[in-house]
Amino acid sequence: MYKIIGGDQHEYGPATAEEVRQWIAEGRLSGQSLLQVEGSAEWKPLSAYPEFAQALGAQSRYGSAPPLETEAWSAAVLARRPEVRAGDCLAQSWGLLRNNLALLLGATFLVWLIETLCQGFLLGNMVFVVLYGVFYGGLSTVFLNRLRGRPASIGDALAGFRHGFAQLLLAGFVSSLLAWLAFCCCMIVPGIYLFVAWLFCVPLVADRGLEFWSAMELSRRTVTRVWFQVFALFALAFLPTLLMSVFMYVKVALATIPAMQSVLAPGAPLDFTRLMELLTQVPQGAKITPAFVVAAKLVFLLNLPFGLGALLAAYENLFGTGPAPPP
Repeated sequence: MYKIIGGDQHEYGPATAEEVRQWIAEGRLSGQSLLQVEGSAEWKPLSAYPEFAQALGAQSRYGSAPPLETEAWSAAVLARRPEVRAGDCLAQSWGLLRNNLALLLGATFLVWLIETLCQGFLLGNMVFVVLYGVFYGGLSTVFLNRLRGRPASIGDALAGFRHGFAQLLLAGFVSSLLAWLAFCCCMIVPGIYLFVAWLFCVPLVADRGLEFWSAMELSRRTVTRVWFQVFALFALAFLPTLLMSVFMYVKVALATIPAMQSVLAPGAPLDFTRLMELLTQVPQGAKITPAFVVAAKLVFLLNLPFGLGALLAAYENLFGTGPAPPP
């Protein structure tokens, strides 16, 4: 039997040799992960144990895990009973962030800086929207590697440009576009449902190499069974960012509604020119100050590592292939 130090620097086990091999195959453990034989006081790297050499060799050939036939693996995931405990995911994210603060903040800052610079002009914003999945696929890889005790670097946040570029681009863009179209068609509930249901499609492409539509479907079908738990986790993990967004939208709505009521008053002639102005321009009372924009950006920067870590802890629970694996 063995004890293991997980990516959050917590101790797990005891585990059998077969369980350790299974976690190696899933990419949750690497040659650098620390192991201790039960009854011994010495912690040694996993690579120092000859009984795991073959499993580590297979991992090095395939990257994070040996490739599995997509349909068979997806069927195995869907056959399990999904479970998401928001409290556990939040605690795991906090431990991960505390023990990898410089790395995770650095990788997050890199993606955040690129996104912020792109949002400074229309063309750049459109480019980032299209490449959303590529950037966040790379960032997810950094977090997943540390959750599994594998080495990672800040530069890995751009790994999506080297591996799986096309599928990551399609996963991020198509899922965002379809959810946005649902919102635009006044279908708020379906839009929220799709947004939450597709939260894990980009990590599935980045981590498992799935084709974008297969990743979207597997994410949707899995999350649907625990949708409210995943929604609650997302809301708690990104609460500061959500509060800033709600404040902004409420301010715009409170300034716009009275003007809209005057234009659409019963019996009054419809002023199409004024209506278009209200739909395309921010009312004077709803102007968002530069200070608020800067504050919202900083809140998102500080919130993103914790929120993403919590979501990827849930991803490990939903799409891992072993029982109660270490982070």
